[in-house]
Amino acid sequence: MSDEKKKRTRHDHPTTDEPAQAPQSAAETMEQEAAAQNEAVTLMEDTITGLQQELQNAQNQCKEYFEGWQRERADFMNYKKRVERDQAQLHQVITANIIKKFLVVLDDMERAIKNRPAAAEQQEWWNGVELIYRKLQSILEAEGIQPIAAAGDPFDPNLHEAISHEESSEVQSGHIIEVVQQGYRLGERVVRPALVRVAQ
Repeated sequence: MSDEKKKRTRHDHPTTDEPAQAPQSAAETMEQEAAAQNEAVTLMEDTITGLQQELQNAQNQCKEYFEGWQRERADFMNYKKRVERDQAQLHQVITANIIKKFLVVLDDMERAIKNRPAAAEQQEWWNGVELIYRKLQSILEAEGIQPIAAAGDPFDPNLHEAISHEESSEVQSGHIIEVVQQGYRLGERVVRPALVRVAQ
């Protein structure tokens, strides 16, 4: 046999020194598939856990923002109410200061009417005086000015200013005998206290 044929024959028949690969068993295949499935499940669970944590963080942040917005809204509403209250009080103060000047005129007109001359009601000019007096009263009432009731009432230092304390058999002690000058109020604010005589 020639050398070339010997070489071909040697290559055509594998040597017994190389081990043959055994076919993979079904059990090993199932184990590999199970391992792959477990790995996929674990990955999915990790992904779901991460998404749940992100959702929880987002919800917490949303709750924090909402509570902060509620606090800011409450603060703004309180600020708005405080500003409105301050403006109303300022309006009352300004109105009261202006009206005080008209009260002096009203006092003069009341004294003039109280001490009117005889037969004055029969004269046209006197009717004009009374008309002006009533108009002035209407203007003050339209601005919210109300007289402070005093005659016969208990003396109240918040509403009345005592010019004298006198013995009286007709008026109970601590009550007002007479109003010397009418007092006025604007809402709860005293524009001018009533000047009164008080029974001892």
